[in-house]
Amino acid sequence: MNGSFPPVSDIKRIRKSLDVTQTELAAASGVSQSTIAKIESGRMSASYETVVKLFETLDSMRKSEKRDLTAADVASDKVVTIQSTDKVHQASDLMRATGYSQLPVLKGDIPVGSISERGIFELLRQGSTMDQLGQTVISKVMDESYPVIADSTPMSSVTSLMSSSGAVLVSKKGKIVGMITSADILKLI
Repeated sequence: MNGSFPPVSDIKRIRKSLDVTQTELAAASGVSQSTIAKIESGRMSASYETVVKLFETLDSMRKSEKRDLTAADVASDKVVTIQSTDKVHQASDLMRATGYSQLPVLKGDIPVGSISERGIFELLRQGSTMDQLGQTVISKVMDESYPVIADSTPMSSVTSLMSSSGAVLVSKKGKIVGMITSADILKLI
């Protein structure tokens, strides 16, 4: 790692994605399991040296891991969606409330499109008024749907898909169970 680390809150997420217990991380890093538990729960601020030790240990564990990370390891399991019959203002409100800049658009449980802040701004730039656009049904202005991949898809395959799409939806047995965005990919670096 190059001296810049993800936020300390990512220690638990990375550890779990590698399927490593706190005890295993403690043994490999030399940091006590109780200290790791306190850091992960936010009850303790770790020293810079401890954070460096934990991230370097997780990084070497990731590099020595035999299997590639899968989509299930990286996907956020809280997928915020909107229905194709909703209005654009509802999508805008939902994006503001959740902090997401893009949303999958569903018809029932089936992905049929996507909507993003960028797409909404582009429609405004092309001459739509805010009032007109806000009352427009999403299905009339949505972009293409994000690709849907199996939860077992190796991350090496996911990253190539991400070059042409802002996100991918992750499914398990035909049901959408997660989403991967470029922000999720960047957390792995």
